[in-house]
Amino acid sequence: MDLKKVDKVVADLKAKVEKLKTQFYAGKKEVEAELRALQREYRRKVKEFFKGLTAWEKVQLARHPQRPHTRDYIDLIFENFRELHGDRFCGDDPAIVAGIGYFYGKPVAVIGHEKGRDTKERMRRNFGMPNPEGYRKAVRIMKLAEHFGLPVVTFVDTPGAFPGVEAEEHNQAKAIADSIYAMAYLRTPTVSVIIGEGGSGGALALAVADRVYMLENAVYSVISPEGCAAILWKDQKAVEKAAEALKLTADELLRLGIIDGIIPEPYGAAHVEPQATARVLKFCLKKTLNELVKKPVEELLKERFEKFTRMGVFELVPVGG
Repeated sequence: MDLKKVDKVVADLKAKVEKLKTQFYAGKKEVEAELRALQREYRRKVKEFFKGLTAWEKVQLARHPQRPHTRDYIDLIFENFRELHGDRFCGDDPAIVAGIGYFYGKPVAVIGHEKGRDTKERMRRNFGMPNPEGYRKAVRIMKLAEHFGLPVVTFVDTPGAFPGVEAEEHNQAKAIADSIYAMAYLRTPTVSVIIGEGGSGGALALAVADRVYMLENAVYSVISPEGCAAILWKDQKAVEKAAEALKLTADELLRLGIIDGIIPEPYGAAHVEPQATARVLKFCLKKTLNELVKKPVEELLKERFEKFTRMGVFELVPVGG
């Protein structure tokens, strides 16, 4: 799939729909039949473009520059969001957004990776690759939410934690481990959604939750296909083979019991209709949080612990047996 060509076709179709909409709302009622027909054609073609994608094509879609990020979903789903900064130890990390917002009139803590939209913002946010202070900030907000009995919602979208020298000097591994530990034993309902890329421990640090969901075209893996291809095949041309082997798509991860559900992307891809995707995501969050807040804390902790300890179980089969 050539994403650039697909994007152009989708943009052209959408422009035609918007043009007819403008004429219709301006009082030109005779274009209504043409508008409805074009809208149906638009939906059909877009869904067709993004149907039956390979694992590597889904990786490319998860990385799409126009795909909605954490800040986009915060603006579309939550009200009166107030971002909190700093880890009260070293500094602030723009690669992780964290704060308190209102969801259907009730306060919730929201934490997520943020890649940025344009080049300047991407550099400021380090392309969504957090430093240790980002994970310490996340833990601070988690503990704040626990103290006040607020549910925690996290959005995962990162190639992985930043592997730079300074990050290692600031104890990146411990910061990730502390975040995983904090989420595992957090005494409040937690929901995680992989909205784009979920790469390695940098993603897992925000995804040890009571419910873990993935958007339809998101990916979640222990390593990137490029890294896997370089290690196992010593060849960057093997990225497609690596993507298939990693079982990183939502369908595969649901089958393996790593995630709890898949959130469909309207029109086939989140970047085509971000508002529609946000509405579906908002409905899923509402349903899930309503279910989780009714459970006693001890029951939540027990179920969370059992869910994650079931992962990675394997059976030894005798040779020849």
